[in-house]
Amino acid sequence: MRIWNIFYACSVPISEIITVEETDINGKHYTSGKWQKMEKPYAFTVHRVRRARQHRWRWAQVTFWCPEEQLCHLWLQTLRELLEKLTSRPKHLLVFINPFGGKGQGKRIYERKVAPLFTLASITTEIIVTERANHAKESLYELNIDKYDGIVCVGGDGMFSEVLHGLVGRTQRDAGVDQDQPRAALVPSPLRIGIIPAGSTDCVCYSTVGTNDAETSALHIVVGDSLPMDVSSVHHNSTLLRYSVSLLGYGFYGDIIKDSEQKRWMGLVRYDFSGLKTFLSHHCYEGTVSFLPAQHTVGSPRDRKPCRAGCFVCRQSKRQLEEERKRSLYGLESAEEVEEWKVVCGQFLAINATNMSCACPRSPQGLSPAAHLGDGSSDLILIRKCSRFNFLRFLVRHTNQGDQFDFTFVEVYRVKKFQFVSKPAEDKDGSARGRGKKRLGQLCSDRPPCCCAVSSSAWNCDGEVLSSPAIEVRVHCQLVRLFARGIEENSKQESHR
Repeated sequence: MRIWNIFYACSVPISEIITVEETDINGKHYTSGKWQKMEKPYAFTVHRVRRARQHRWRWAQVTFWCPEEQLCHLWLQTLRELLEKLTSRPKHLLVFINPFGGKGQGKRIYERKVAPLFTLASITTEIIVTERANHAKESLYELNIDKYDGIVCVGGDGMFSEVLHGLVGRTQRDAGVDQDQPRAALVPSPLRIGIIPAGSTDCVCYSTVGTNDAETSALHIVVGDSLPMDVSSVHHNSTLLRYSVSLLGYGFYGDIIKDSEQKRWMGLVRYDFSGLKTFLSHHCYEGTVSFLPAQHTVGSPRDRKPCRAGCFVCRQSKRQLEEERKRSLYGLESAEEVEEWKVVCGQFLAINATNMSCACPRSPQGLSPAAHLGDGSSDLILIRKCSRFNFLRFLVRHTNQGDQFDFTFVEVYRVKKFQFVSKPAEDKDGSARGRGKKRLGQLCSDRPPCCCAVSSSAWNCDGEVLSSPAIEVRVHCQLVRLFARGIEENSKQESHR
């Protein structure tokens, strides 16, 4: 159902109305729900979502005037009954605020831009201001989270990752799932996560909403939006290292995060400094990548079909993945046919795996523009050894509309799982490459043939350093849900603001 305002010539779906209030002619509001005698004319105010530029949402209000008290009362009663039926809206939230992340504005942003909207929507909150690393994660393991309708994190990507690890880990513990088992089927959490951006990049928020605007994210939480999202588990020797939702980067991006961690005293400028230093160093690393192609997906990394609100690719890919699992369960076919695995070896400047586009204000298209949030796959991007000039051309493509993968030294695959072993590690145990030659066959296109690398990089896992170069990664389809809708296609601009 929609409510129309003939004076502003716009309609608002009930799902995007925040609340309705009685209003007198002096602009006073009554939120008690009781009808009170007012001077004529009679009026009520609708608080609603208004779309602004660049995917931003704004709180707006429209006052409707009625000539009769009974008619005004009927409108209020009807609207309130319709709003009560929207059961997806949260009533009680647990909020974690990182006071140190980004520019240290998390607490201020929450109090000024978010808390008033939660109060308007009658959402009660319990707030925890984090005091140390992993404070939110530890709290989620200890608290009774059944009384909440969702978890909200105020901070950057690091804060979101901490809440993600706490919520996913708590869910697996309660379900008796061994997270250290790479083949374990992880249990989705019933609670949604809301992100109020207050960090330096806010990649996850930007890639799921289309902007890193606190008011927009708060309104998505208020109206109860829900967006499923894939999560990748990263293991080493049957031990869980971390979960990843955005970027796993070895080589270039691994070196940047490793170097920047040693320069925290520089503040946010350390990322630019480390990026320039890493680019000039131009290190390449030798290793072997084994991966299982995601044959269940209906899209491809180069089809120029980005993930959008109500994404068909995510819905259809999940259906086909479920059908694939059913066939495996009934013994009709193996879920991991040996011949499907591929192996690529060589010298790489960078190896990136993205579960989402990884877009941010500096890179509006992201590292993989057509990556999808909930299709059960990751885009595996291999950048082979090339000149500094060619690598710079590749990096510049991240800031414009060009095809980032249209280079001879770049390969991209959509995968369900992958493994990586650096050359030195292979020489020690010989396990991964040996299995690859026996079981999978080898696709090695290096000319001349592969030679030994002298050093290894680290993995950048959503901004955290993983020191072990040998990892095993598996994508878990739609493991968590966010208070988000996805980026809306060609969001309409309202003519009256």
